[in-house]
Amino acid sequence: MENALLVGLSRQMTLRRELDVVANNIANVNTSGFRADRLLFREHMMPVARADAFEHPDRTVRFVIDPATHVDHRAGRFDLTSNDFDVAIQGEGMFVVETPRGQRFTRNGAFQRNAEGEIVTAQGYKLLSDGGPIRLNPNEVRFAVGADGTVSTENGTRGRIRVVRFEDERVLRKDGEQTFMTNAQPQPVATPRLVQGAVERSNVEPVFEMTRMIELTRAFASISSIIERTQDLRRTAIERLAATN
Repeated sequence: MENALLVGLSRQMTLRRELDVVANNIANVNTSGFRADRLLFREHMMPVARADAFEHPDRTVRFVIDPATHVDHRAGRFDLTSNDFDVAIQGEGMFVVETPRGQRFTRNGAFQRNAEGEIVTAQGYKLLSDGGPIRLNPNEVRFAVGADGTVSTENGTRGRIRVVRFEDERVLRKDGEQTFMTNAQPQPVATPRLVQGAVERSNVEPVFEMTRMIELTRAFASISSIIERTQDLRRTAIERLAATN
């Protein structure tokens, strides 16, 4: 009976964490460049605390645990914004930005121009080219991005936006909602495909996430009911045993 309570509790804990993950996905449905999270589950078999001396030995107790969170790196939809500083990547690749914590990687191409003429993210992170941050002169008003990432103004070329890729995207860890970090070395994308005047939105699917939220809520309520009934059985058993003595 104690095992039933512990197994139910393990399921409750994982359901609660998955509810948090789904709620975070829903909250970022309109966040540019956001990547949805998925919780990974596996079975854990209890290796000890079993009795084999009886005619019917104890069955192995199995718990559910969530050892890791997986990031869904599928591309999100494109929205045309008509903003020259918005840039989206078609296909593989990520932008490289300079942050106070070092270089980070993102698919969020909602850029802007700061007071120093640098192209930055909404958080102020500098967009990097093959030669460093992209900086415009104060008198330059025309900002154009070619399909290969080449940045130009009315005064000429200002660099080429750095676009990189990773052989295994599982090495990327979230460092905020829109940036990723890793110790692995990125590889340059030889022929990137950039679209100016567009931004990639979140890859969260609202209908799927809301449906999943309902399923998890019902499962949590069901497990809670089972645990409550198990506790009632335990209480009844103790009362009857006490009465016979």
